[in-house]
Amino acid sequence: MNLAGWVEKWGRAAGERTAIAVGTTAYATYRQWAARSRVLAGNLRALCRPDDRVAIAMTNRPEFLEALFAIWHAGLVAVPMNAKLHADELGYIIGHAQASLILASPDLADDVARHGRTVVTGSAEWHRLGQGDGIAIVPRGHDDLAWLFYTSGTTGRPKGAMLTHRNLMAMTLAYLSDIEPVGAADAKIHPAPLSHGSGLYALPFVAMGARNVVPESGGFDPDEIAALLSAHGNVSFFAAPTMVSRLVNHAGFAGADHRGLRTIVYGGGPMHGENLLQAMALLGPKFAQIYGQGEAPMTITSLSKALHADRSRARWREVMGSVGLPRSNVEVRIADAEDAELPTGEIGEVLARGDVVMPGYWRDEAASAQTLRGGWLHTGDVGTLDGEGFLTLKDRSKDLIISGGSNIYPREVEEVLLRHPDVLEVSVIGRAHPDWGEEVVACVVARPDRTLAAADLDNLCLDAIARFKRPRDYVFLETLPKNNYGKVLKTELRKRHG
Repeated sequence: MNLAGWVEKWGRAAGERTAIAVGTTAYATYRQWAARSRVLAGNLRALCRPDDRVAIAMTNRPEFLEALFAIWHAGLVAVPMNAKLHADELGYIIGHAQASLILASPDLADDVARHGRTVVTGSAEWHRLGQGDGIAIVPRGHDDLAWLFYTSGTTGRPKGAMLTHRNLMAMTLAYLSDIEPVGAADAKIHPAPLSHGSGLYALPFVAMGARNVVPESGGFDPDEIAALLSAHGNVSFFAAPTMVSRLVNHAGFAGADHRGLRTIVYGGGPMHGENLLQAMALLGPKFAQIYGQGEAPMTITSLSKALHADRSRARWREVMGSVGLPRSNVEVRIADAEDAELPTGEIGEVLARGDVVMPGYWRDEAASAQTLRGGWLHTGDVGTLDGEGFLTLKDRSKDLIISGGSNIYPREVEEVLLRHPDVLEVSVIGRAHPDWGEEVVACVVARPDRTLAAADLDNLCLDAIARFKRPRDYVFLETLPKNNYGKVLKTELRKRHG
């Protein structure tokens, strides 16, 4: 099945329904989108060979969604790229994907034009792509490629996870099963990059004929998000935990009318317990957590809104510290270094299996074989499954600190430090030590107009965790370095302070 069929379906069945909006303004109905998709696909087909890759270099805008579904309509493979990447990084992805065409927004045109034939939104050539008779949807098999998802590449070059129509269908069905049902009156807004998590979660809303809303700013603005809640109602959106924290601590958003909010799906990094409790105190149990990665897009485990709401549940706080239960169509297990399954409660690498897992990396057989050995996706994350089946992540394997032969998981220390009322953000890293191998270092950001003392934080740790886990040094920063998706860059912190 070709995923582009969803647009065609709703173009016939509910043609006057708003499909895409920009801010509060309707951009296209489903009938208009379906007609445009047919025409764009016909012209893309004339420019490309079957199965060619088409790169998308766009900031958040409605043309992104048009391009994505037109590429699929034409039987081609989409290569969405993060708009905040450096020109050389964009060039690497275009070259590695062997893209035959680049569709770009004007603000990125100069960065990508030297890497291949480029059509810029709003240009005369872009308008020509929208003219003609159009074509019927090109049939695609379940295992045909749909999306080359390039990893963030915090260490080394990014790899292209090959996502098929089957993978994206499995992701979509898992969202509707495990996160929330979607109907015609619902809306998904996109303050996070459409090139990654937010764009992936556009799919369930297209599948069900709902609205996708691109903020006028094209990005993350707490005041704008607050206004869109009221304007659209029944709003869901995807946000990294750092974005949730910024929303909750933004006076304009905190004081706004939140009745139009349906769900915030958070993921892409750890949501520390104190931050989650603060967010729920403001917004109520309107949160669902997802754990996944590009290799299993947005879909390994989830912590539902119902679980967030059920404070009567035994071990509720511990459950909130987990990343939830395996998704309906995914198997999860914990394995040791030899890939042997570990008993309940033991710590090891998180492995996943299911239709959502990629078939491999583009043009990288060695990495594919290593990551998918034994038929399981090896996530590189360290975690444990409890007796009820909840998965709790400890850290990425590379973030584990080993001091004096003892394993120290940074998140455990971070959770304690965030209990201090004046701590806004914290990230714990390891630093080389001549006697102990590594020592614990806490990089801390204070709340505005607050001052922190290392002694106070040290006492907090001594009251809550073993002495060997407490930080030996505190580094006070104005901000933590983050990548384009809001993830804290521990690699960068280790370079500066490790």
